[in-house]
Amino acid sequence: MTTRIATNHLAFVLCLSLLAGGLTACGGSKVKDSGLKILHLGNGSEPKDLDPAIVTGMLEFHIISSLVEGLVTLDPNDLAPVPAAAKSWEISEDHKTYTFHMRPESRWSNGDPVTSEDFAYSWRRLLDPQTAAEYAYQAYYIKNGRAFNEGKLKDVSQVGLATPDTLTLVVTLESPTPFFLSLLNHHSLYPVHRRTVETHGPKWTLPEHHVGNGPFRLKSWVMNSVIVVERSPTYWDAKTVGLDEIHFYPTENDATEEKQFRAGKLHVSYTVPLERIPYWRDEEKQLYNQFPAFGTYYYELNVTRGPLKDKRVRKALALSIDRDAIVTSVTRGGQIPAYAYTPPKTAGFTPIAHLKYDPEEARKLLAAAGYPGGKGFPKLDILYNTQEGHRKIAEAFQQMWKKELGIDVGLFNQEWKVFLNTKKNLDFDLARAGWFGDYPDPNTFLDMYVTGGGNNNTGFSHAEYDELIRKAAQTMDREERFRYFQRCEDILAEEVPIIPIYTYTRIYLKRPEVRGWSPNVMDFRSYKALSLDEG
Repeated sequence: MTTRIATNHLAFVLCLSLLAGGLTACGGSKVKDSGLKILHLGNGSEPKDLDPAIVTGMLEFHIISSLVEGLVTLDPNDLAPVPAAAKSWEISEDHKTYTFHMRPESRWSNGDPVTSEDFAYSWRRLLDPQTAAEYAYQAYYIKNGRAFNEGKLKDVSQVGLATPDTLTLVVTLESPTPFFLSLLNHHSLYPVHRRTVETHGPKWTLPEHHVGNGPFRLKSWVMNSVIVVERSPTYWDAKTVGLDEIHFYPTENDATEEKQFRAGKLHVSYTVPLERIPYWRDEEKQLYNQFPAFGTYYYELNVTRGPLKDKRVRKALALSIDRDAIVTSVTRGGQIPAYAYTPPKTAGFTPIAHLKYDPEEARKLLAAAGYPGGKGFPKLDILYNTQEGHRKIAEAFQQMWKKELGIDVGLFNQEWKVFLNTKKNLDFDLARAGWFGDYPDPNTFLDMYVTGGGNNNTGFSHAEYDELIRKAAQTMDREERFRYFQRCEDILAEEVPIIPIYTYTRIYLKRPEVRGWSPNVMDFRSYKALSLDEG
């Protein structure tokens, strides 16, 4: 707020008070920490868990990726797969067998060596039906992975994982999978420490028990306050880690997190209140960051109950949303209206969109479904996780549907953990959703809505759709895969189990002393590459 110090007395007083408290926030000045290099990050809601096999959200991934390392990571500059826990690998000529070579110097945070068997155990655990992992399908590409997870195969040794020695992991796939190496950076395929998990059960992720193999280790976790990770001395590449600690702060309220950033308590805030975007964008350009993101904001519809069983009703809802008005008047962060699910230019694939803004056609569909002018239409509710931005978007939909269709829609919110469980149990009508791709391929979006998919929170099931996803996973031919994916987009537009709203832009506030923060469409970064400028 440097530009206003000379003319705004209140801003001047605020800066003086912050300086007196040892924290300076005006003009992008630094967050003060005595003696240690500590990065302070706003991280949205309280994490559901820190078990890589259990969690599904980005906010959990942000923390887990500092604590645990997969076989492969991504270069934050170009998102190409690069060695991590595995130092190298070979791929067979038929692209179905991958042989990974572990780093002999790699250690868990308790000093144990990281072995090939650690990964084999972790992936078998992910597939074990008793784990109830929503992301188990990420291991379906492994031979017999799906059959074991669905209980059709009882012998886990038949899953395509072999460990000829402690430093070699051989993975056999069901079919060639073009994105397999990139997929290995997904947290569900990160390793867990077997003895720790089996000794402590669900409590293994508590600070007093947690064991990881990443650049940081879990120091403390104060619920609804802060999670602290500290530099791990046993990490194989510890000499390159530039921070002593990272503090992750959960905050349900957008305005509260912005105040924390403004007060010099955070280096980075992922949450900017919608109404404050113009201020930060125009007045504090050195702190404001905005770039395209590999994600879609959308609504999920429970197709198993009430009027939403009728796809005409679902399509009427989709056609009566003015997405341009949403991104220009509500979100105001450069988002792109979305009429298909997969973001444009995903690994070269831009879907042909069939949805549009057509309230007249929407009214015809609603009338054909038996609700002319909204008459007799039962009240539906929109569920969203507690955050001001989601509430404002839901209110906009509420008004649009009342105006265009004559129907009443209620709103209710839940905190993150409860929200996830409510969606999983299909105990809702319409629910806010957002998906950021796990790897740079259209499959990371479209395979979500296969029958019984772990993240399919709609009840949607379509045999042709399932078969298309299966075929896309079995060919290396790019154009053929794209044809399959386009037909999947066609089906989503016809059946409308989801309503795409916009393609995200990533908006965040970051202080200039944070170094090594590489913006990219997947919002992925290497925490060991981050540092704080001491100058």
